Amino acid sequence: MTKKLTNVNIFKFRVIVDTEQDVFRDIEIETDATFEHLHEAVLDAFDFESGEMASFYMSNEQWEKGLEIPLMDMAGDAALSMKSTKLSDMLSKPSEKVLYVYDFMRMWIFYVELMEVKKDAPSTIYPRVALVYGDAPSQDSKEMDLFGSEFSEEEFTEMHGDVNSEEESDEDEDMFESGEDYFDESEFNGSYGSYDDH
Repeated sequence: MTKKLTNVNIFKFRVIVDTEQDVFRDIEIETDATFEHLHEAVLDAFDFESGEMASFYMSNEQWEKGLEIPLMDMAGDAALSMKSTKLSDMLSKPSEKVLYVYDFMRMWIFYVELMEVKKDAPSTIYPRVALVYGDAPSQDSKEMDLFGSEFSEEEFTEMHGDVNSEEESDEDEDMFESGEDYFDESEFNGSYGSYDDH
């Protein structure tokens, strides 16, 4: 995504990495970009190298895991994937939230909130980092953990094990799972709503 588009809508996301210190990046990207483009933009913004598995999860105010948008389509052509799903297919207004998990061995978790929908700026190439706050952690600073602190062995196997052994979920099932399966926003040590964009 290096070409300059004109007269297009832009999503502005605040992306907070789950660390003891408050560290975030504001990323602006075209609304018709795919989740794969956002995946690449997040890695670039935090100086992470690509090559690991990743997934986005549609979320809510409690940062619960919802609908998964994986990096790769592992369930057939009809399934969602980052490459085939546009941001505008899933997001439309400020305050909507998405969880981004990168490298399932180290379990890097990013809290992604849509802050603003606006028009593109003249002569600006997207995606771009609009604001940097705090020093990004080293990608290798987390020890490898097969299941991570956020997922049980059962959850990990369900999401990334033998997908063919899992039964299809009911289409009418609620988008969000039980309250036992969630990310606690207090874990990244602070509220990000108080930061001003300068």
